Amino acid sequence: MPSLFRRKSTDLVDEAVSSVTPEETAERSRGYTPAKGRETPKRPTAGRRPTGPTRPLTKEEERERRRQLRAEAASEFRREGGPRDRGPERLLARNVVDSRRTVGTWFFGGALIVLIGSNAAMPALVRLISNVLWGALALGVVVDSVLICRKISKLVRERFPKTDQRMGSLYLYAIMRSITFRRMRAPAPQVKLGDKV
Repeated sequence: MPSLFRRKSTDLVDEAVSSVTPEETAERSRGYTPAKGRETPKRPTAGRRPTGPTRPLTKEEERERRRQLRAEAASEFRREGGPRDRGPERLLARNVVDSRRTVGTWFFGGALIVLIGSNAAMPALVRLISNVLWGALALGVVVDSVLICRKISKLVRERFPKTDQRMGSLYLYAIMRSITFRRMRAPAPQVKLGDKV
């Protein structure tokens, strides 16, 4: 006696060879898995990366590529700076420093002269002059730094009264910029010497 619940083998064959219509594919969800014997629907090609032939780079090409990436990163850093240079308060501090001549830009050059002049092989007069120059440079940097910090404090309180920037961090940022040579500052100065900030 044939079973009531068994399907005929011809039904299974018909089901296995039936094709999937585009309407059925559109109705199904993305995670749909077809039954055994059916054709797997194709994935859409939109949004895929192009699969072009890629050959490995030679050592010279790889070196040139790395050099170009480094040059691009350096020029971007010189133009825009890094994460520590972001924010309107930092921009204001940079403009204050860049708009004035600072003693700090001469500090490292003067320190080199002092280092040579304070050598024991030098005459006593040269050593005395180098020590006086060292003291004058140090005093000039301290006075200049105090004046820069006072100006930054005044301008930040006027223009950004609700700032959450720590003033000590801002002062240190401005002082470190003031003792850097103007051409080596990053981001590059946006104001000229003597401009009003």
